[in-house]
Order: sequence, then structure tokens, then C-alpha cells
Amino acid sequence: QVQLVESGGGSVQAGGSLTLSCRASGSTYDPHGMAWFRQAPGKERQGVAAITSNGATTYTNSVKGRFTISQDNAKNTLSLQMNRLEPEDTAMYYCAYRSGSLLILVEGAYNYWGQGTQVTVSS
Repeated sequence: QVQLVESGGGSVQAGGSLTLSCRASGSTYDPHGMAWFRQAPGKERQGVAAITSNGATTYTNSVKGRFTISQDNAKNTLSLQMNRLEPEDTAMYYCAYRSGSLLILVEGAYNYWGQGTQVTVSS
């Protein structure tokens, strides 16, 4: 089992920045992949960004150039630097974890999920 704990959410004005963090503990895998998903009220959960343990990354189009996903494998931590935030980025953000080396941003591919951290962007 892998446990995930997110932190770093909050409220910010449009144009501002936030950094989300996720710490993995338990029986972690090597190789592995981690990702951020988000879910706004009344909408389906959406993939934001993913990274593999060898550093390959992918992003959904709406955050390219604004968000950066990174990880510290030694500390089993995942980060999401979010810049130029927009009201449309308001959502609950979830950290996800999977075993294997495939770079993928599909909800069903991830086995473990955190509880989420809220991000609210006001205009």
C-alpha cells in the first residue's frame, strides 16, 4: 500500500502562484509514476500533469507553460508549481501514484490517491 498526503492548497487571486506538494509513504515502487488530477464542482476529474520516476513529463493543454510538475525520488515527494493561475484552475487537486514506467495521464491507470487539497482562484 502507498499512502499519499497533499499540501499547499489555498486561495489566491488570478495571476498569482501556488505550489502543491505530495508525499508518498509505505510500499513505494520503482519504477513508478505520479500525477496531479483536479476536479471542479459539477465536473469530472481531469488529469493535470504526470511524471515518471525517470523524469518524463506530460501536461494537459490548458496548463502548459503555466504549471510545472517535479519530483524528488529520494524523498518520495511530488510537487506542482502553478503560475499565472486563472479562476478556471479552481478545483480540488489530487495526487495519484502508480507502479511502472509508463507516462500516462488517465485516471484509471493510477492505483493510489490522496485526499486532495483545495485550490481557489478569485478574479
